[in-house]
Amino acid sequence: MERNDIERNEKEEIKIKEKKEIEIIETMEKFGRYQMLQYFLICLPAIVVTMLNVNYVFVAGDINYRCRIPECEGQYPVYNTTWWPNKNIDRCTRPLLKEPTGGTCTNDSFSDAVAVCTEWVYETNDTVVAELDLGCQPWKINLIGTMHNIGMSLAMMASGWLCDRFGRMPTLIMCSVGSCVGLLKIFTSTYSVYVLIEMLEATISSGAYTAGMVLMIEIGGKNNRVLAGVIFAYAVYLGETFYAIIAMFVPYWKHLVAAIYTPSIAFLLLIFVLKESPRWQLLNDKTESAKKTLLLVAKKNKVNIDREKLLSMNAEDLKKEYKINSYEEREGFMAIFKSREMIKRAIVAAFCKFTVGFVYYGLMINSVFLPGSKYTNFMLATAMSYPGELMSLYLMNKVGRKFPLIYGYLICGVLCAVTGWIPEAYTWLKITLFLLGKLIVSVCYTGVITYTMELFPTSVRGTMLGVCSVSAGIGSMIAPLTPILNSVSVVLPPMIFGITALISGVLLIRTPETKDAPLMDTIQQVDLAQSLIPRKNTSVQNEITYEFNKNNKD
Repeated sequence: MERNDIERNEKEEIKIKEKKEIEIIETMEKFGRYQMLQYFLICLPAIVVTMLNVNYVFVAGDINYRCRIPECEGQYPVYNTTWWPNKNIDRCTRPLLKEPTGGTCTNDSFSDAVAVCTEWVYETNDTVVAELDLGCQPWKINLIGTMHNIGMSLAMMASGWLCDRFGRMPTLIMCSVGSCVGLLKIFTSTYSVYVLIEMLEATISSGAYTAGMVLMIEIGGKNNRVLAGVIFAYAVYLGETFYAIIAMFVPYWKHLVAAIYTPSIAFLLLIFVLKESPRWQLLNDKTESAKKTLLLVAKKNKVNIDREKLLSMNAEDLKKEYKINSYEEREGFMAIFKSREMIKRAIVAAFCKFTVGFVYYGLMINSVFLPGSKYTNFMLATAMSYPGELMSLYLMNKVGRKFPLIYGYLICGVLCAVTGWIPEAYTWLKITLFLLGKLIVSVCYTGVITYTMELFPTSVRGTMLGVCSVSAGIGSMIAPLTPILNSVSVVLPPMIFGITALISGVLLIRTPETKDAPLMDTIQQVDLAQSLIPRKNTSVQNEITYEFNKNNKD
């Protein structure tokens, strides 16, 4: 048996040697078992963190309640009663009794006078509305989601810096495991403490998005960047769908919180199986670690590279191999403001991310107009995103990054604007255009993630992705406020969505195409590449070979 194993290993080694040897720089370009395993491991935290980031939809969801009438209630008040007055009384108003009843009330015991209610009886205790006694305080209920989104924005900004400073892998694990702090909400009995924990949990956990996306992009090779974005987006959508399904069967909020937060503790095990980006390792002078990672990739993907050459290369040689030899000093966030090209890209990318967050979540919130239960509505809105990802994968690989995004934003803007002007009588048409708008913005949602990743160099990619994610977070924070505009005009929310999308489509004209272009490593490379592109023929960009040593010796 042992002899057979030895012979089998020898045959495999012979096969690998017989394969055509490829350049070391091409090691990461072949998509194989290594990328499959790493993508799977990265997507697990993304799924769980997504459930945490929308937890307040059901955990802090509204429930039925009525005003409490002490003179008529028993020892254990119930929501449904036979003595409630036969007239329309809102749940924030208390009907007044005609005279003392001695503890027994009927429908006729109440006068026409009313007062402001100060105590409530809740139909269920399934959400924190009952637990924290938030009856008739909608601003407090909405503030839970707002504070969560503020925490997300802070996390994405901080995690971008952490990714660039300490690495993609440790940041992903730290944010994923740290999200278990949300379990403390189960033991909370005061509103202020609950909101504080909600914001703290979001500030820690949401950084997993930035770290995970950067890591997937950098280990996948240039031909798989869109695929990485699509897979990551599907992980997000799966998290939303799984959360709706779990909430459907686990309605009580404490059990629901325990069900979705507990798995995050297990992500501590990722320390043993998740690997760092070799590109980041090279840029941060971790040459030996980068060599080990590259050798592991070659082994898992059965790629034939010159092992001896790789092991004998010093830090400078390996950087030259990856065309990052001009990276002599660390580039921080402030270096962006010294480059006009980087400023332009940053403004366009930030606004496009703001738009996609604003329109995507705005349409998600307005999906409550669709028929069905709140759980079904939530899943329907999520389901519209799945075909959008397939469209994004096809268009961005076949056509490019830039033009599908331009047309996507423009079409989405037109659909949103037209939806607002369609009369309510044409329900089927209004819903159809609404769903089409949701489909198109899903295409842009994934596409803009990949595109912004490719616009920025490795030295500040994590930081700039964090900045763009903050913009998206601001959009998602404003989105819940749009229903307020319905009291002015039902046309306003869809019109605002449409105008914002149209502006993004126009702004994208000012940025370059990145399909098949090499990932830049420094701001210096971005500026040099831009200076080498003829103004009248921007397609030359993908054919430029960068010889940075020659251009930067002086």
